[in-house]
Amino acid sequence: MVRRRHGSICGSRDQRGARVNVLSVDLGTSNTVAVLAAYGRPPRVVDVDGASMMPSAVFAAEGGSLVVGRDAERRARLDPSRFEPNPKRRIDEGTLLLGDTVVPVTDALAGVLRRVADETSRQLGGKRPDEVRLTHPAQWGPVRRNVLLSAARQAGMGSNLVLVPEPVAAAAHFASVLSGGTPPDPRRGSAPTTPFPGQHLAPGQALAVYDLGAGTFDVAIVGATQNGFVVLAEAGLADLGGLDVDQALLEHVGRQVSHKDPARWQNLLRPMSTGDRRAQRALREDVRAAKESLSRHPQTDLPLPEPFEDVLVTRVELEALIRPGMLRSVELLVATIRSTGMAPDRLAGIYLVGGSSRIPLIATLIAEQLRVVPTSLDQPETAVALGAHHVPQEGITMRTSDISGTIDEVQRTQVMGPRTGGFTPQPPLAYPVSGPQPVLGQPPRPLVPAPTPTAQFAGPPARSNKKPFMILGAIVAVAVVAVLVVVIATAGGGSGGGGGSVAADQCGDKTPDGKGFSKCMRTLAGSVVDNNDCKAGLVLPTGTGDAIPAPGATVATCTLDSGYTIFYYHFASPDIAQQNVDAFLAGFGKKKDEADSGDWQGAGMTGKYYAVDIAMGIGAMLFTVNDSPVMGTLMKLTTGSSGQSLSEYFNDHIKPGSNG
Repeated sequence: MVRRRHGSICGSRDQRGARVNVLSVDLGTSNTVAVLAAYGRPPRVVDVDGASMMPSAVFAAEGGSLVVGRDAERRARLDPSRFEPNPKRRIDEGTLLLGDTVVPVTDALAGVLRRVADETSRQLGGKRPDEVRLTHPAQWGPVRRNVLLSAARQAGMGSNLVLVPEPVAAAAHFASVLSGGTPPDPRRGSAPTTPFPGQHLAPGQALAVYDLGAGTFDVAIVGATQNGFVVLAEAGLADLGGLDVDQALLEHVGRQVSHKDPARWQNLLRPMSTGDRRAQRALREDVRAAKESLSRHPQTDLPLPEPFEDVLVTRVELEALIRPGMLRSVELLVATIRSTGMAPDRLAGIYLVGGSSRIPLIATLIAEQLRVVPTSLDQPETAVALGAHHVPQEGITMRTSDISGTIDEVQRTQVMGPRTGGFTPQPPLAYPVSGPQPVLGQPPRPLVPAPTPTAQFAGPPARSNKKPFMILGAIVAVAVVAVLVVVIATAGGGSGGGGGSVAADQCGDKTPDGKGFSKCMRTLAGSVVDNNDCKAGLVLPTGTGDAIPAPGATVATCTLDSGYTIFYYHFASPDIAQQNVDAFLAGFGKKKDEADSGDWQGAGMTGKYYAVDIAMGIGAMLFTVNDSPVMGTLMKLTTGSSGQSLSEYFNDHIKPGSNG
């Protein structure tokens, strides 16, 4: 766990007492925002090309040079094939083909950062900042974070680079705004007058950060402690952002007008000539402008290229198009809050950040679904970059390229058992290399909210004499549960699918019996149910004993005397079971071919298993049934178990047909 202290860095000094100039950069999917705190003055947004936000766009000129920002957008009108408006969204691709030029993604991002660095240096009279802070999605794995660091070094930003998770920066900004410019300090007594009467973020309280940007949606629950901020849980959707709203509106307009000239409309969607590319770019810009206008007005006109007539679009139409996606984001927000054991109305607030959070429907849905009115500011695009300046230097340790969680770090971190109304910060696990990651950077703990108006939780844990294997066991259990909660929350409910080696008539009904098992789950569990302590729900072995909500799935937990725990799940479809496998392996930094995997068969059933050994014999294993919506997770959480490997123990005692 990386702990962050309250307090602004403006006016900070180095060890010799000299003023420290700090630049923070939020490199977004569509726009980049930079904030500079220089010569002891408060942080201010750096204007690049006369605007507070610079497009994160790149254009490959024929001579091989890269043009960025607004200049790139202007060049795109001449040759759109050489233009990439959202290089951050393509961070996993390695290279970009811009016209006939192959551009590494690192070079593209470095070009954007270099433009910011040059403008900052100009404003500092030729000097470079003493420290550069780069914000990033909390769920970015080490590969993506290293790409960002490499791009910053290539851009000439120096070696004193600091990575700040976006939700931590947003929470720091929220606390700063509520306290009138500086985060609350419990040693000062009462806080200054707040711009939001009745709201504050004091140590022991938590905040939900709802971040809808151009490319992705991210949600995080951030807690305030005496020492700063900690990320309690995070999740996200890779397929939801402002660009997806633009696409939905474009398709809606196409359904209205394309019949007039279907071939011409197809040329706009899939341009082959330079003229068509120019027309498509102009159309997409007008669609985006119309979307933004509908956040301020009930209707607007959308100009279209010839031979199509301009159309009138309304906010009601747009909201009908995007409501399903926005509901998914709110449902994930709810699931992430619940994964911490807190109730929405006990949070200090729900903070909207990201340019796309301006859409009025978002605040409406949150208020309807959670009975909490969210908080937003006039410029949600700048919240993250400004907030990074309220996370002090000593509170951040990710300064090198080796920033993934390691077993050594886990063993050095002291973890205490769960407390009533509290949380236990956990050390980071290895992040997956791509995709939105489910609540694995700081796995959620099942908690009982404190009986106070705002959910309370414990601060940094006291010293503990627990052995490293107990620490690892708790982390493994929390991480596995985190994967399940997020996957089923984002996949949605529905009737169970059947098939495979478990009878379809059994898997069509997810109704649980007294121990929490559907018929399909009991067939998979076999004698394990009869010979061990099993109960309904998703019950963390290191937690309070309360079941964690698992909407859309039937779940049962079995505790074995030999030190093993098993979760059995019945999902809505076999696809969701496979999503769990992928997320499980990614959460431990493994690919399928890197895990201890194999086929199993027993009692007329067949399936696969995937085992991960963490350290000192502690690990976890998922086992699936071919083409069926049921699966199980076997966890070995102590070194006091038998000397068998997970796969050996599964084959001897757990798989159908074994002795249970």
